[in-house]
Amino acid sequence: MVRASFAGFTTALSALQVSQKRLDITGQNLANMHTEGYTRQQLDVVSINSTSPSSAYISRNTAFTGFGVGITGVSQLRDPLLDAQYRSQMTKSGYTDAYQNSLDSLSNILDESQIKGLRQALANIRSTLTDMQDPSKALDSAYEVELRNDMESFTNLLNDAAREIKKAEQTEYERLDGETTNRNGAVQTVNDMLLQIATLNRQIKGNEVVGQNSNELKDTRNLLLDKLASYLPIEVTYFRDFSHDGLDADGNALDNELYDISSAGNLLAKKDWPEDVRVDLVYKDENGVTQRLTLVNGSEGTVAENYGNLSITRPDDDVHQTAITITGSATGPDGKPQNPASITITAPANDGPELTGGSIQASLDMLGHDGVNTGFTRGYQYYMDQLDLLAKSFVDTINGINTTGANNGNMILLEGDKASNVGITKEWSAGLVHITSPEDSKTGNILNMLEAMSSHYDSLNGNSFSGFISHVSTTLASDSYANLMNVKSNSIMQNGIQNARDSVSGVSMDEEAAGMMTYMAAYNAASRLMTTLDEALDKLINGTGTVGR
Repeated sequence: MVRASFAGFTTALSALQVSQKRLDITGQNLANMHTEGYTRQQLDVVSINSTSPSSAYISRNTAFTGFGVGITGVSQLRDPLLDAQYRSQMTKSGYTDAYQNSLDSLSNILDESQIKGLRQALANIRSTLTDMQDPSKALDSAYEVELRNDMESFTNLLNDAAREIKKAEQTEYERLDGETTNRNGAVQTVNDMLLQIATLNRQIKGNEVVGQNSNELKDTRNLLLDKLASYLPIEVTYFRDFSHDGLDADGNALDNELYDISSAGNLLAKKDWPEDVRVDLVYKDENGVTQRLTLVNGSEGTVAENYGNLSITRPDDDVHQTAITITGSATGPDGKPQNPASITITAPANDGPELTGGSIQASLDMLGHDGVNTGFTRGYQYYMDQLDLLAKSFVDTINGINTTGANNGNMILLEGDKASNVGITKEWSAGLVHITSPEDSKTGNILNMLEAMSSHYDSLNGNSFSGFISHVSTTLASDSYANLMNVKSNSIMQNGIQNARDSVSGVSMDEEAAGMMTYMAAYNAASRLMTTLDEALDKLINGTGTVGR
């Protein structure tokens, strides 16, 4: 059989078109080498083999080949497993990074290794008491004023530390809420991302149903999914909607949803139908069992039915009672209404649901954990309680000493029972009360106060006042160090996974340059093929004889 005269030209033309398209995609890849979230693209091609019903009656030695190459689409180079690993690591990093940010805020307040604060104030009090143990100075008003100033400095530092911790707590809450700031909090940010992902699901599916490419929209969606994973622990699933998943309502196979079927009931070809993306929240219930709540359910339902949202509450305006309610999409993976439809994560650990990671859980832990009744994590409340313990112990000890042996039992020097309200009494400031002494010694209470500054107290876990401050500072440093190790470990793991992702999805200058030369060589070869075919056709027309000769 002599093939059609121009069939070879069609083959050469298809080769030229494919090579040109490959060069176009190479240019697209290089142009977006540094575009955030861009995924390397490739051209999908198939070999064309022209057949017809009459082929069954043609000699078997006739080869049906040489009809060229066809383009089926442009796809992205992604590895779903690496994506899942990266997002899981993002969740861990999101938690440790947010937790470290909070610990750094506390370090600015309580790190006594870098700041001469509370311990130095206690040292000044001890120094003045040492001077006053001289009987000639014990009742000297000038030394009493100096001691009062030293104690006032100490109580002011306690006030300042308590105030700064309260401010840090409010800042932590604003990271979640964001209502009183000029930037979105985590709740608004997550809600915006859920809306965008759900909208992109509809746009991508709508485009692909009619055969339009949506790779750039997929890049945007993947970037949003990566960022979402730093806030919440999520799982991403690719699936077909219920009208094209090959199953009926009872889970039985429906081949006609997946395949084109002949009139005789035979499978002809698999239907090409775009996939949806489902995003599930991963959490642990009150029994510690891992559960899932669907946040974005592909493009199911109408308007806002395919995505959920977050809301935040603060009962009695108490940041320690902060709670975040997470509401899922209208339906779950089975197409039925979700049960439960929402979960509430509270700041204090109360045997309720808890997220398995993410920056939102880190903020809730810092706001609600006291390090005693709420697990190992020591949040703002723990360090505030420690300062309150120090303030009360100091006030009770000094006042207890000064009223002992006094003719008037109301010689109270200090007031308050918390770091936020401790201070010098108005009476002492006004000179209405003084440092007292037992009848048998002018320096008795001075010596007792001096001894008290070095004594160890059960209420302070067996520490002195200064030692307790060091204990709190060391505890904070230990928490920070341990978390920093986790931050570094997570960073190393994340970078490793990112490198693996880049090796698949990233754009490499060397690979694209090599591909460019290969495609150009193919383009030149196809052009040469067309020239050769032209020469052959010329020979056929002009050199094989004349009609009627």
